[in-house]
Amino acid sequence: MKILLATQNRNKVKEIAELLDERFQLLDLNDFPVNEDLPETGDTFAANALQKARYVFDKFGIPTIADDSGIEADALNGAPGIYSARYAGEEKDPEKNMNKLLNEMAVHSNKTARFRCAMAFISEQGEYVFEGEIEGKIIPERRGNGGFGYDPVFIPEGYDLTFSELSSEVKNKISHRAIAMQKLVNFLTH
Repeated sequence: MKILLATQNRNKVKEIAELLDERFQLLDLNDFPVNEDLPETGDTFAANALQKARYVFDKFGIPTIADDSGIEADALNGAPGIYSARYAGEEKDPEKNMNKLLNEMAVHSNKTARFRCAMAFISEQGEYVFEGEIEGKIIPERRGNGGFGYDPVFIPEGYDLTFSELSSEVKNKISHRAIAMQKLVNFLTH
């Protein structure tokens, strides 16, 4: 089955490709270029994922997956949340985003946080959303070289390593995106 992933983010493409099996041929927006930004005006991860999936499905007519995900810090009342990718500005600079988060968290003793993911799937049969979340904490300094985004400052509950320090095999079993993707794969294969 061909599925179009509504992103040009190569890190996200790699991570999702590792979560799918050989029954699926994953295409992405590097294969089907879109010159404009995908819409993200919703007020939830699910709304944003659906907007992106609808836009790409309407444009290309191929079953489409879109995800919207981010980190929520309890001390910041859930921020950055849906603004995780552009927390420090519209240029979506991961380093600036992480610096802003770390600076804001520095004055708080409560470091609990979670990663959330909403994975939308749209085909001729309908629209579906699958969600995943993992609890953990934000640490004050970056650790590790793997992953992307906020991975170097997030330690998942039950672990001593950041997402960046964990092997991709471990991360791809426990992450918010892995949980949402497993729900989607189960839906598609049953």
